[in-house]
Amino acid sequence: MADEKNEAKAPAEAGGAVRGVYASVPADRATGVPEAASARLAWTDGERSLEYEARAAHLEVRDDAGVLLGRMFSLSYVAVDAEGMPDVSRPVTFAYNGGPGSSSVPINFGGIGPRRVATDGVRHVRADAPVEDNPHTLLVDSDVVFLDALGTGWSVLAEDADPKKIFCTDGDADAFARAICAWLTENGRWSSPLYLFGESYGTVRNAALMRLLGERGVQLTGVVMLSAVFNIAGLLNPGDDLYYLGMMPTFAATAQFFGRAGAGVGEEEWFERAMAFAEDELAPALLRGDRLGEADERAVAERMATFIGLPAEHILAHHLRIDLLDFRTHLLANEGRVCGRLDTRFSSDAPSPMQSHDMWLAGEDAADDAVEGAWVRAFRRFCADELGYQGPARYLSNNYDKVNAGWDWGHEEPGLGRVATPNVSLDVAVALRRNPTMKLALIGGRYDAATTWWNVVHDMSCQFLSPELKSRVSWYLYGCGHMSYVDVPTLEAMGRDLHEFYERR
Repeated sequence: MADEKNEAKAPAEAGGAVRGVYASVPADRATGVPEAASARLAWTDGERSLEYEARAAHLEVRDDAGVLLGRMFSLSYVAVDAEGMPDVSRPVTFAYNGGPGSSSVPINFGGIGPRRVATDGVRHVRADAPVEDNPHTLLVDSDVVFLDALGTGWSVLAEDADPKKIFCTDGDADAFARAICAWLTENGRWSSPLYLFGESYGTVRNAALMRLLGERGVQLTGVVMLSAVFNIAGLLNPGDDLYYLGMMPTFAATAQFFGRAGAGVGEEEWFERAMAFAEDELAPALLRGDRLGEADERAVAERMATFIGLPAEHILAHHLRIDLLDFRTHLLANEGRVCGRLDTRFSSDAPSPMQSHDMWLAGEDAADDAVEGAWVRAFRRFCADELGYQGPARYLSNNYDKVNAGWDWGHEEPGLGRVATPNVSLDVAVALRRNPTMKLALIGGRYDAATTWWNVVHDMSCQFLSPELKSRVSWYLYGCGHMSYVDVPTLEAMGRDLHEFYERR
């Protein structure tokens, strides 16, 4: 998922070696992982129906010398005919979440897979929530392969693999590129149109893969970026003006949702007004710093207060720079509640005053707590009961300690060389220029405070793409949070839009 309690932290430098992530997990001695398992199943939305094969298996990830780097867990859904044969002319989409230490369960059982846990608006999902055929599954338009990054889910590092070469921006992209090619070879699908579908950090992965796969002769038909993050420093580092500018429209949307601002204005119009304020008024004020002057600073603070629902004096005390933790803990403070991060419409009781450690507070998220446990439970039940897949006792839906904590954010940026914190919109632009037949979909939510909409709009606008290339890019903004599929109206709209996107030739 994206997901991610530790995404609230600034990028970490590479940590010490982590070996044998699953060293203590019983597995088949010959392969080091459980045996593959599959079942032929049926899907229907009441009007349409299709049969498909679901298969849980591991893909060997080997380097150019044939040395094993790890085994990546995959859960594939492939539509089949009456004889059980796939249609190789159908697209194949490789899908994953982010983290970077998150598994693919959320986007699968929460979003675009053929089965989905029923949700209930912004309320906490019960442990016994029903699992139903997903009427908006991507399987209608494409076969889908969900992949767990090495070190997450049931994916394992090879015993001799160096985690420092895997738990990093470029090593992760390399591992996924090799796993994707392995799946295409094993399943005879090299003639199928190829798509990538990434969420959150999965969009960083997408950006690197768009370029990397092209350089390796693997041409993509389309890429879907859900809740995109491109400029890591600008989004994840409070203190950068791009961070504060990106947060401001999301704060405004949240304040309106809770009745603290924007009364009588439509949701879309209010967000557009906040976007304009961020660029036309807040941005020049932030750039001037203490040269702005007290009177002008107060005027901007008072105007900003009408948008984000916090007092002007509070905004002035922070010199117009309100970070996410500050906003989350103060917006609903008079109700004794804290709003969410992945989806700011969710809220929970505020923690005890004794629990005041900033990084702990930043990692607590009602939006995540409300759904993730139900997703993982549904996934485990599906694998065990319907596929007969005997996975290890522990499924690492999020592996923050071993993956996130030691992640090396450095990246070989095209045309710039190695940078410590990448802006992978450069990779996206390079990939589009090299392959102008490729389609790109950018999807976001107004209530997503993990990967804010303003930032991705800004990052892409700074690539100065030609009108021809811009016509290959589709933009979709919904009234949802980071995990758009939690919201049923958004899921319906996204299903229609993705169908149109996949149909476009």
